[in-house]
Amino acid sequence: MDKTSTTASVESMASYQRHGRTTPTDDHSDLQVLRRIKRHLLPDNFAISPSLLEEMVAGYDIGDPLADQLVGDGIRFAKPLQQVIINNDLAPELTNNDAFVTLSEQFSQHPNWYDPKLAEIGAIAYRRYPLMLIWLLRNVALMAGYSIPALSLPLIQTGALMHDALPRLMRTYAYILAVSEHPQLRDTAQQQLNPITQVLAIGSEGWQQSIKVRQVHTLVRQNLLNGKLKAGAGIIDKADQHYNADGSWDTEYWGIPINQTDMIATHLQFSLLIMRGLKLLGARISSEESQGILHLWNLASYWMGVDLQRLPKDETACWEWLYTYLSIQQLDFKMGRPLAKALHDLPRQLMGEDNRRGRFVEMVNASVTRTLVGDDIGDGLELPKSKIRFGVLSSVPILFALDTARQHNSTVASKLEAFRAKRQDNMNWWLKKNDSYYK
Repeated sequence: MDKTSTTASVESMASYQRHGRTTPTDDHSDLQVLRRIKRHLLPDNFAISPSLLEEMVAGYDIGDPLADQLVGDGIRFAKPLQQVIINNDLAPELTNNDAFVTLSEQFSQHPNWYDPKLAEIGAIAYRRYPLMLIWLLRNVALMAGYSIPALSLPLIQTGALMHDALPRLMRTYAYILAVSEHPQLRDTAQQQLNPITQVLAIGSEGWQQSIKVRQVHTLVRQNLLNGKLKAGAGIIDKADQHYNADGSWDTEYWGIPINQTDMIATHLQFSLLIMRGLKLLGARISSEESQGILHLWNLASYWMGVDLQRLPKDETACWEWLYTYLSIQQLDFKMGRPLAKALHDLPRQLMGEDNRRGRFVEMVNASVTRTLVGDDIGDGLELPKSKIRFGVLSSVPILFALDTARQHNSTVASKLEAFRAKRQDNMNWWLKKNDSYYK
């Protein structure tokens, strides 16, 4: 490569640093999670793509155009959208609203690329391990995200995850359960009352929740842009929030809140990271099941407002995308610590401050984060370090052996399914008390 082309390449790589939230690609290449991804999950010849960097940066400045237009016009679209699709009942004032018509078309049928059989294969694998699922949701997917201030700040400003940590955790858990609900489930009351014939069917709970969450995200986005959400005041230094002088969101520093790029990162937290965690803990997930899990979440993310063309196309592309994203994020553990503490302290809040079991559960949770995400992020979020933290890996041979037996013995498979159903029902205790769908 000659000097001119080398200079052009360097300039191209540097041009992505148009927002204050970004860093040089090698700024924290020693982060444990990045080293593990590069060593075990990326091709030997992998190099960060300048075109992907540019795509990510462009995505920082794009929210959800259709939903943003509707909310900007004062339209709460979730309820009328469900009414028009399920009951064919459209409010007259929305008849000629182009944004609403386009959104209703998106939700009224599955896109051509959606394969319900593949999605069901993924959903079955995803829901097979209920204890692991919530472990990985709270201690890997959520905790890992708390190290990135661009993801943490919107959560802090709403106040919900600091002051209502349990409801917010369980609502998030309910969403991933709804997305992965499949016809073979037969253990819960809502499945008996509302049997489904297809994963993410039109009108299903996952479909309905995707619409509601999309509206919530849009409202939060608009309120942040207008400086109306300030729950972080007194918790996070003003300088670290990088707000404009009038208190509104600084798009030059952060990009649009809940933007396309950050929504894809969230998509991979719920799909790729949880799937990888299951494998590390001993679950036998086939290549087809892996594809199914990603395919399942592709549809959920599409319904949540993510531009389909921006989603990585396969598992390797997902790891390349995630590695690139993590490489350029400004890390600030101070921003995520209030969220991490609220989540970490939940067991003792529920069981009592002096409850030994509560302390033990907290140590197990912190150990999952440190073992699967890394001690550097665990230290940054000020999670406790247990001398026996690698004990969580004792699940690996147990889960691997059970999965092997399940695949080769129908009697074992049936007993494991009964155990899974009972365990899932126990873990839904909060939802059964507070959510009409699970009651």
